[in-house]
Amino acid sequence: MRYISTRGQAPALNFEDVVLTGLASDGGLYVPEQVPQFSPEQIASFSGQSYAEVAYQIIHPFVGGMIEDATLRTLIEEAYASFAHDAVAPIKQLDTNHFLLELFHGPTLAFKDVALQLLGRLLDHFLGLRNEKAVIMGATSGDTGSAAIEGCKPCAHVDIFILHPHQRVSEVQRRQMTSVLADNVFNIAVEGNFDDAQAMVKASFADQSFLEGRRLIAVNSINWARIMAQIVYYFTSAVAVGAPHREVSFCVPSANFGDVFAGYMAYKMGLPIKQLIVATNANDILHRTLAHNDFSKRELVPTLAPSMDIVVSSNFERLLFDLYQHDGAAVTGLLEQFQQQAMTLDAEAWQRAQQLFSSYCADDATILEVIQDAHQRTGELLDPHTATAYLATQKCRLDTHTPVISLATAHPAKFADAVVQAGFAEAPLPAHMADLLTREERYQVLPADLRTIQEFVRTHKRP
Repeated sequence: MRYISTRGQAPALNFEDVVLTGLASDGGLYVPEQVPQFSPEQIASFSGQSYAEVAYQIIHPFVGGMIEDATLRTLIEEAYASFAHDAVAPIKQLDTNHFLLELFHGPTLAFKDVALQLLGRLLDHFLGLRNEKAVIMGATSGDTGSAAIEGCKPCAHVDIFILHPHQRVSEVQRRQMTSVLADNVFNIAVEGNFDDAQAMVKASFADQSFLEGRRLIAVNSINWARIMAQIVYYFTSAVAVGAPHREVSFCVPSANFGDVFAGYMAYKMGLPIKQLIVATNANDILHRTLAHNDFSKRELVPTLAPSMDIVVSSNFERLLFDLYQHDGAAVTGLLEQFQQQAMTLDAEAWQRAQQLFSSYCADDATILEVIQDAHQRTGELLDPHTATAYLATQKCRLDTHTPVISLATAHPAKFADAVVQAGFAEAPLPAHMADLLTREERYQVLPADLRTIQEFVRTHKRP
């Protein structure tokens, strides 16, 4: 299995190098040169198998022989042994043909645990084989940071630096990061927004000389292994509601497009997906692009669903590469213009997207109403991100005969302020996190200045 860049100018890499590289040298994102195919018979055989076993079968072809089979099985089993629910990603029925996929049973109560518990183990495995040490830099709008820290804190070969926008994540999200006091964990609160933090991480990957020879690794969703791991729960949940014998649709709360791109990959691998619905908050670039072909940046609006407070959707580039039929030069030109002015996609590319994708957006007032309404109708307390998916499913589903699975991307306790604003007394943390709000914190507040951030990383990484 080889991986190629969405911009067409970087060398093709194997799986090991893709995991350790992250962003391609030409600024693009890596995607598999060929997509593994699963027959209806293979998909049907997943029924009744454990999550870890299905994960092994889905992930194995992407690894391309770079990890021995027995070792790969062990890494996967260890990753999902940390989840509080034996099913890892259990599914609940909300009403006729509407289901909720709970992706918040990992250590940090968010869907990103599904990928990052595995990615940390993959990184440490490959670095150990090479006898190398590495630095992880990541930007987070709330959930990626804590999941990355939990996935990487046991790593012997990794120092991790996570940038989050100062005072723009929830208290629970912040404390899940800053209360991890491991020697290899460093939290930076950036005096800016998520896109400021993300831009500095990208700039650091473009010029890594400040690390004086140490490898820099990405654990956000530009790393292909993140997408790969997320593909699995599309298969397990679809089989649970009747695939491959019937089509299934999904609704995904998304801003950076990584989670929903995993669904798109499942579709390309043979899963009979009828519709992929993208749900956004007021930062609606994905909705505007998919629904109206308005591919333009707007000023970021802080919302009650902060994990989706993103203006530039990094992973959308992976879909663009497919929509533009693997024309890296066309993707490069489009994204360069996007930085300067409002854009539209090529008409044929946009029409190809509309064959599978639908979208909907919700502002804060609507999110609060949906949290109330969903609880009254189903008894489920939804976090604000999942609420956008609940609404988008109602607004966008093509029919009531096809099962639709809405992704519950976070536990409501991670966003207790929004839940209280919606009229609920509280959103209690699970018992194992009951003391989170009183734990000691450790983090550094720094300006959104590239040299300042890089100097902090350079001087604090372990020898």
